[in-house]
Order: sequence, then C-alpha cells, then structure tokens
Amino acid sequence: MTILVCHEAGHYLVGRRHGVPVSLPYFIPLPPQISLGTLGAVISMAEPIKDRNKLFDVGAAGPLAGMVVAIPLLVIGLQLSEVGPPGPDSVIEGNSILYALLKLAVFGRWLPADGVDVQLHPMAFAAWVGFLVTMINLLPLGQLDGGHVARAALGQSHERWSLRLHVVLPIIGLVVGTVMLIAALDAGRDLLGALRYASYGVIPWTIWAILIAAMKRQGDGEYHPAVGDEPLAPSRRRAAILVLVVFLLIATPVPFRPVL
Repeated sequence: MTILVCHEAGHYLVGRRHGVPVSLPYFIPLPPQISLGTLGAVISMAEPIKDRNKLFDVGAAGPLAGMVVAIPLLVIGLQLSEVGPPGPDSVIEGNSILYALLKLAVFGRWLPADGVDVQLHPMAFAAWVGFLVTMINLLPLGQLDGGHVARAALGQSHERWSLRLHVVLPIIGLVVGTVMLIAALDAGRDLLGALRYASYGVIPWTIWAILIAAMKRQGDGEYHPAVGDEPLAPSRRRAAILVLVVFLLIATPVPFRPVL
C-alpha cells in the first residue's frame, strides 16, 4: 500500500501543481482471501489534459515516485529473505532485469539457480508487486500512465503506434508461451502439464490486451484523448528516455509461473 500511495500521490501532487483538477485516489479493494489487498487505484480528472508537457509530468510522476519507494523496500525485504528450494506445488514470481540485479547484489549470485531461489519476505513480495504494477502501468497504451507519457512524447502519431502495439501484445504472449511449452516438454512434463505451464506466459499478455480494448471502448474508439501540438520540452524528452529505461528494467514477461 505504501508504494501505491506514493505512486498516486505523485500523480495528485503534480496534477495540483499544474492546476489540473484531479481527484484524490480511489483504491480498488480485493477480497481478503487475496493477500495483495488492492487491485490498484484510480484518479479521476474533470477533463482531459491538452497540454503535452503537463500530461507528461502527471503521467510520469506516479511510476517514478512509486519506484523511488519500491527499490529500497525491495532491497530491505531481500535482506530479510532466505534462499532455498521452492515447494513442488509453488508458484514463483517472475524475474525482471532490475529484480535479478538486486538479488545478485544482495545474495552474490544469479537466482534462481541450481534448484533454489529467494523465498520472499512479505516486504520483498510487496515491493516486487510494486514493480509489477508499475510495469503494467507503464505500457504505452490507452489511459495507463505509459499511455499518457507516450501520447505526450509522440503526439498524434501515438494513436497509430498504440494500434500496432495493441495487436502485438497477444502475439508476445504466444511467443512467451511457446518458449515455456518447449521448456516444459524438455523437462519431461506431459503435454497437458506443459500446456498448463505455458498458459502462465500467454494469459497475462492476453488479459492486458483485453483491458486495453476495454479502455479504448470507453474512450469512444480512441486509445487516448487528443493533445495539443506544442512541442515537448527538451528536459521532458530526456525524462521520457528515463521512463523507457525504467520500463525495460522492470519488464516481467512471465509474472508468475509454477515450479518446472
């Protein structure tokens, strides 16, 4: 929750600073049986932001603020975690470049390896979820934070690129799933077990594509409302590169998967 609050506070404070009429965040609850507590939060705006520079600032502020909190929490959480073999029926979290590097820094080796991985302390797991939520939010589509940033950076051409990327999302899932299917068959899984294992690579990308389609439908057939033609400031173009780097560092092709 701390990471999510900081994420939404980044949007809210920067929006207010720019005079954008943004609401306080509304947190979306999950059933108590699901340990995450919340599915995320939304902030409503009275009207779309037309100024590209303001749109960029509001869109980028949330993910960057959340990462500033998530990284140290993950480091502390990893120091409280142990390394050991996962249970035979365990579902383990996926790796991103940054997550793998932080595990290397804390434990001195690449993990998972030799049948062992980090058994995450609750603080580390919460921070990892913060990474995952930020990655999803930074997809450069629709009304996601990444969509705001991409629309501000690319202007009107963003709509064309959004369509192409939207089509590619389920294809990425099929590619990831195919690789996982081959790996499972090579590991001796039967076909049904291998297909179940591969589904962990296909389903997330398919869900994201469906959610983006729903957002587009709500937006009257557009991925994102139109913005002005004023150029994006050079400092914000540099910041856009930083946002892209953050996205690539925390990208997690397979968020969860069973032990192979």
